[in-house]
Amino acid sequence: MKISDVVAFMGHQVHVCRYREAGTLLDWMGRDLRGRRVLDVAGGDGYWAGRARRRGAEAVSIDLARTKMVYGRTLAHAPALIECDALRLPFADGSFDAVLSVCAIEHFDDGGRSLDEMARVLKPGGEIFMSADVLSRADAWPKLRDAHKAKYHVQHTYTHDSLRKLMDERGLDLVKHSYQFRTAASERLYLSLSTYGGKVGFNAAAPLTPLVALADRKAPNERGSIVLVRARKR
Repeated sequence: MKISDVVAFMGHQVHVCRYREAGTLLDWMGRDLRGRRVLDVAGGDGYWAGRARRRGAEAVSIDLARTKMVYGRTLAHAPALIECDALRLPFADGSFDAVLSVCAIEHFDDGGRSLDEMARVLKPGGEIFMSADVLSRADAWPKLRDAHKAKYHVQHTYTHDSLRKLMDERGLDLVKHSYQFRTAASERLYLSLSTYGGKVGFNAAAPLTPLVALADRKAPNERGSIVLVRARKR
């Protein structure tokens, strides 16, 4: 295994939330993706699209971060990497069987416009697998909330209901959803790590992942720091 793959593994999978977050979306997508075209919107270095490619998909990842994409081309199982704007996708209508987007929509000034494009390039019957910042209790810790939003350029937050409404307007039906970091303690942990720890902190907190997952299973699936949704195009 190349050093670049080890670094990517540490950054994406040794992480208190990303592995469970993106891993769940990929599990919803399916283990056997042969014959399917998958688009990862704002996929950075394309790591997660590469996981879809490993499952047999013809995978494409788009982003505007050229440095990340150049790095992504060095990874094993690298998908096709295209530098473009998520609000103006350079693909024909109905080009993809599935669209993946891991915590990207909250960074767009116009989340609805990004969904317009995702829905446009999706085939009828195709599915979107998406996560988004919710920060359900963030108002309880305004300094942490504001620091998180400023550090990660969070323009908007979403719930499964607000995403359901946006998707319904674009011909998409919400199939399922799941919140992560559902308890107050877990959500404060998430915001504290993002504010004070950044990538290093999220990775250092990886041993807590099983505890967070256990707490999530015991808590109602009603709120949390991150929401995962699966939606199907009519």
